[in-house]
Formats: sequence, structure tokens, C-alpha cells
Amino acid sequence: MKLADRVHRIQPSPTLAIDAKAKALKAQGVDVISFGAGEPDFDTPDAIRDAARNAIDSGFTRYMPVGGADDLKDAIILKMKRDHGIEYSRAEICVSCGAKHSLYNISQALIQEGDEVIIPAPYWVSYPDQVVLAGGTPIFIQTDEKSDFKITPRQLEAAITPRTKAMILNSPCNPTGTSYTGEELRAIAQVCLAHDFIIISDDIYERLIYDGQVFSNIVQVAPELKQRVVLVNGVSKTYAMTGWRIGYACGPQELIAAMTKMQSQSTSNACSIAQKASVEAIAGSQEKVTAMVQEFEKRRTYIVQRLNAMPGVTCFNSTGAFYAFPNFSALYGKSFNGKIIASSTDLADYLLEEAKVALVPGVAFGDDRYARLSYAIGLESIAEGMDRLERAIQNLK
Repeated sequence: MKLADRVHRIQPSPTLAIDAKAKALKAQGVDVISFGAGEPDFDTPDAIRDAARNAIDSGFTRYMPVGGADDLKDAIILKMKRDHGIEYSRAEICVSCGAKHSLYNISQALIQEGDEVIIPAPYWVSYPDQVVLAGGTPIFIQTDEKSDFKITPRQLEAAITPRTKAMILNSPCNPTGTSYTGEELRAIAQVCLAHDFIIISDDIYERLIYDGQVFSNIVQVAPELKQRVVLVNGVSKTYAMTGWRIGYACGPQELIAAMTKMQSQSTSNACSIAQKASVEAIAGSQEKVTAMVQEFEKRRTYIVQRLNAMPGVTCFNSTGAFYAFPNFSALYGKSFNGKIIASSTDLADYLLEEAKVALVPGVAFGDDRYARLSYAIGLESIAEGMDRLERAIQNLK
């Protein structure tokens, strides 16, 4: 069978692959501690689950408008005004089957052959592949812990060409956990204002931010860019609703209409029941979110301290999301039982086989020096995982 060429231009999601491998070992009775998957370990709050049950009981199980139910769009409109002071209409919102689906719709509606999309690296694994699937070319701006994993206006300016169609900005960031301040975003916005391209702002981790920082997105700090920015968000991370698959995009009406048109020929509407639950999540009490963020911050502090105390490991103090992104490159060249650790993939394989610890190699995110650890697991499991990781590092010669 000859498959379409596009299939061979992309890779399966490595984060999902690592998580599947860890779960398969657990199913075999192996005691694996997985730092792989990017999903909260908390249950979806009761009020949200109640809203879903009520939707089922009331027969809210039919086809919906492709771009989302009006009451969910209204909740998103309220949230954008309440949290960010930004006004949107229903026609400027498209609800999809998760934020990943929203991003996919954007690339399909916007990017074509010859277009370039600027992506700061390290990056979330799906950004480049979605651009490639649409026929575009990813242009990477490399960062590291010395710059707190943030691009500078000068780097952005240097990456822009006549073929630049869009840039993707993710703050707080997966995998690094960095987050831009309002002042930093304003400086980036000044460069964007001098050029004509779309800014895709992935805000999915907006509520998961620590150390007293205040979240800002680029529309808040530069309202004059609003007609060239599409904000992507969803309920998965903030409300522990990863399996409910509801994401949304807010942006220019022409682009939103094109995304809705693309979606009409793929999934049609997102799940009606999950949409009702998402209304409650976005418009209801936010008390559970506050408690979850406090717990994540406690875990962040612990895991970063443990990693930085390990010989040959340095770890940036993440200020958002729920990821640590330590630099393990000082360990490369060492070996265990004659097998040399030469890359983040080698390290991940070694840790899974010998320490029964699962993490995601940094090469999947565009930098082989690092690896990503999700601290969206209980503190006891984190502590045991750090003990295993530390012993495994000490065993390298």
C-alpha cells in the first residue's frame, strides 16, 4: 500500500508514545513512575461533572453548531472580558476538540506551500509537524536556560523574512515552564507591529503560573495587534479535563470562519456534553483551580530543588505549566554496563529500563541537551522518582 507522502513527513507524538510505553509496563505489573504525560492528576471538579450529567439527563445529545454552542461561546466571551479585558463576539470564536485541534485548524486554514512559521525552541512537539502537514516550513529560534528560554526582540527580527506567515508564542511554555512578563511581550509586540504576519498565542497553561507572576497575553499588552492574533485556549489543563476534549480559538472573524469551515469537513462539532461541562468550568467557581495551582507550585519547588542537587544536572526554575526541563548534557559520554549515554533518547531509555522512571527526551522538543519531566503526579511519587533518578545517575561511570 502506498500511503500519502504527508504521513512520512511527520512523527507520532513522542509524549504520547512515552506515556503509552509506561502504561504498558504498569499493566504488566512493573512499578514505573511516569513523568511523561502532560495532564493534571486531579479529578475533574464535581460541579463540572454534574453539569455533564445534567446535559445527558436533559437530552443534550444532538448535533451542535460546528463552531460551538452559543452558551459556551458566551462563557468564553465573559472569560476573555473578565480575565483579560478583551472583547470578542461569537463570530470570533471557534470551539474544537481540544486546543491541539484548534491549532491544527489554524494551520490548515492559514498555512500553505512556501509559508514560514516562526517557532521558539524548545517547543511543544506538535507545532512543527502541524506546520509541515499544512505545507509550511518551521523556522526555529533557539533559546536555553541562560535566556530563561525566552526569545528576544532582536532574535525575532532576525528570523522574519518575506515568507513569514505566522509565529507561535506559548506562555507559560510546554516544555520549559517559562512565562513571559507583560513588559517582555510588549517588546516582542513592537517587532510584530512592524511586520505583517499572524501571531498564534497558545495560552493553554495561563492559569498555571507561579511565584506571584501575573499572566499576560500579547493582545492584552498590545491591543492594536488584536486583528492579527489568534488566542488558543481550552479547559484541559486548568480544570483537569484532558479527556473531555474542548479547546477554543478567539481571533479575527475571517480566520475563525475559515477554521470553522475546515472543521465542518473533519469532526463537525465538539462533544455536546463536554461543551455543557465546559460552560460550568469557565463560568462557574474557580476555587478548585486555585487549590490545584497551589499544589503544582509546591511540587515545582520540590522537583527543581532535587534536580539541581544532582551531580551533572541543572534545572531552570520554571514559572508556569507543570514541567521541569533539566539539562542532562553533562552526563552524555558516561555509560552503564558498557552502554554509552550519548543523547536524551539514550538517557530516557536507560532510566526506563534500569530505574523504571519515564521521562520525555528533549530531542522531541527541539533540544537534545534536555528532558521533560511532568510534575502532574503526586508529591510522594515525585519524591520516589527523584530518588530513583539520582541513584541511576550515580551508577553512570
